[in-house]
Amino acid sequence: MTFNPNIHHRQSIRLQKYDYSQVGLYFITICTDNRQSLFGKIINGEMLLNNAGIIARNEWQKTAEMRPNVISDEFVIMPNHLHGIINMTGIQEPAQQEQQGCVQRAPTVGDIVRGYKSSVTKQIRQLHENFNLLVWQRNYHEHIIRNEESYLKIAEYIQTNPLRWQENKYYD
Repeated sequence: MTFNPNIHHRQSIRLQKYDYSQVGLYFITICTDNRQSLFGKIINGEMLLNNAGIIARNEWQKTAEMRPNVISDEFVIMPNHLHGIINMTGIQEPAQQEQQGCVQRAPTVGDIVRGYKSSVTKQIRQLHENFNLLVWQRNYHEHIIRNEESYLKIAEYIQTNPLRWQENKYYD
């Protein structure tokens, strides 16, 4: 089905006219489809990754390796979601800035999340030998971190997230 603006009324949850490729810190939350516990279990406040969780962790770590303008900060893989901080540095290698006479734009937070979700989905579908498996919810949540106080609260939230798992309404 193609997009029809007369019947599809999705509104963006992003800030209007905000440049999500600009330098800054972004707190990202990505949830699995129907909040299924796909990545492992929490036992005694510690996340124990299964094979799908290892894929999710490894791909998140690769994000910064693949993009010179991104530094991966705090992150945690939970049974049914990921929390992470992306640090957009604005630094690009000259080869990325200009290719065949065309100036390429810096990747946005959305580009990074889209690439991450795509790579994880492909690998998990291969792992489960189910090429129709839905891995992720549509979209993701982001929060622009504007000051050090906010950063410290979010970093602590990420670090201690497994300890609060039993408070999660999707706890299994």
